[in-house]
Amino acid sequence: AKDYELRQYEAAKWVSTVIRGESQKEAMRQGFWKLFHYIQGKNEKDMKIDMTVPVTCLVKSGCTDFKISFFVPFEHQDCPPQPTDSDVFIEERKAAALFVRSFGGFASPEKYAEEADALARALRNRGQPFHEDFFYTAGYDSPFKLFNRHNEVWYFKK
Repeated sequence: AKDYELRQYEAAKWVSTVIRGESQKEAMRQGFWKLFHYIQGKNEKDMKIDMTVPVTCLVKSGCTDFKISFFVPFEHQDCPPQPTDSDVFIEERKAAALFVRSFGGFASPEKYAEEADALARALRNRGQPFHEDFFYTAGYDSPFKLFNRHNEVWYFKK
């Protein structure tokens, strides 16, 4: 469709942390740094791991817990080093079909919510069944990139 796409993602491992009771913006900041320390060597192998994109954030309706995640690079998918921070964990996401809406600019929690609402409306208008109680935000750019930024919101297809 012109305002979204349907993607099929394979099962994959992500390194994640859950930040509770903070604003989404603060949760993203805290979660990013916990995960960044993991890839900088705060893991059982003291191994540096390349930064990957996207950085995702799970947003649940009416909930102030946010799960922030980095994709584990392909070369570490089979056996990622275990985190040494008890708040950081490796999760395996199942293969899934996702409805994706892309947008540019600097994404705030308000902008992500606005784009998720637009995606939800488009899916309802086309009769596409999806899990409405949560969505993921996905950011692809460093904060230092000023132009041609790429952001997404994801809903899981039912």
